[in-house]
Amino acid sequence: MSQSSATQNRKINLRRPDVMQEVQAEVVSHYRSQLVEYMRSNGNRLHIPGQLTIRLAKQFGFCYGVERAIDLAYAARKVFAHPKRIFLLGEIIHNPEVNEQIEAMGIEALSSRPTDEELSRLNDQDVVIIPAFGTEVHTRSAIKAKGCVIVDTTCGDVMSVWKRVKQYSGDGVTSIIHGKAWHEETKATSSQATASKGHYLVAFTLEETDLICDYILQGGDKESFLERFKGAYSDGFDPDLHLVTIGVANQTTMLRGETEEVQRRLSAAMEKRYGREQLAEHFRFFDTICSATQDRQDALQRLLQEKMNLLLVVGGYNSSNTSHLAEMGETVLPTYFIKNAKKMEDQRVIYHFDQHQQKEIRTDDWLPSGEVTIGITAGASCPNNLIEDTLRRLLQLKGIALEDAFPPDLLSLA
Repeated sequence: MSQSSATQNRKINLRRPDVMQEVQAEVVSHYRSQLVEYMRSNGNRLHIPGQLTIRLAKQFGFCYGVERAIDLAYAARKVFAHPKRIFLLGEIIHNPEVNEQIEAMGIEALSSRPTDEELSRLNDQDVVIIPAFGTEVHTRSAIKAKGCVIVDTTCGDVMSVWKRVKQYSGDGVTSIIHGKAWHEETKATSSQATASKGHYLVAFTLEETDLICDYILQGGDKESFLERFKGAYSDGFDPDLHLVTIGVANQTTMLRGETEEVQRRLSAAMEKRYGREQLAEHFRFFDTICSATQDRQDALQRLLQEKMNLLLVVGGYNSSNTSHLAEMGETVLPTYFIKNAKKMEDQRVIYHFDQHQQKEIRTDDWLPSGEVTIGITAGASCPNNLIEDTLRRLLQLKGIALEDAFPPDLLSLA
């Protein structure tokens, strides 16, 4: 590495008071909402007698980790002004509006796993932002080798998972990761296992968990097993060798109840296979669901106990924590997963994401006539301004003037 590269790799303080004061003002102007704050201070409820009641979950929207990632991206643009080139690995978070805003600031997108061609464009004068999900070990190493300034916005909860997975690998324990093998966070976590000379296997569903349990208990056709989990295990993984001692980890945005069930089933299989007295030698587990994800799931669970006609879940379609909120709602009442208010085309038509078909679909006659109660929640990557847009659109569709729903002095600020 050149002297220039070594200099560029030194840590640079982006969170200087002068920089962060400007950043906070800009972030507030882009993403905050006076109307949402008004509802939060009034019991998370908006009621227009005889027409409409809107209930917000008590916890929704940006978490600390997301806010930190966005703040650092904005700060990078302040500190490294044009024409300094700044690149972002993939998306800063899983929300299209936020990523569009980042792009509008002149921050260029790279693939989350950059190609050789993309890496060849980088030099030691460039800045590269690592998103909140983190990145794979080899990607970080490749960027570091280029001498780029690295702005690391990886969530602290994600790094806690990495620490445990590396510990598993160091102890010869295979990481069973409850998550989505294709998700950036799970890819990053998996790479921590292999970088520490360990192995991993990713289980997304309880069905896949049961397949692992069956193999632990009675073995099976190795080739069929590996084909079933293709793309979800480490190079050289051998179920006959690497399911003898396992430790459970998880993508931080999974449903807590489902992760606990994965843990319970794997623990039961290992106990049956090796006996209770030997269980600790063959099985490990720790809780790595992020607190913000759990807070939003708990808040929605409480909201779903209220009598409502339908639920709107607002956020990016590729947001894992948001998709789980939609799953929760679907078990109780009509639920529409929308990425923004524009998806509510009119009183009759709504476009929303169907997780079973993995595509956006159209539903007719979604909004009941007459008096209606609607719940709203959002994942940790959804800004409040999108919730405000949703509120405004619902009022418009029900023929209610903003002045009849919110105080006039508040509207002058909004």
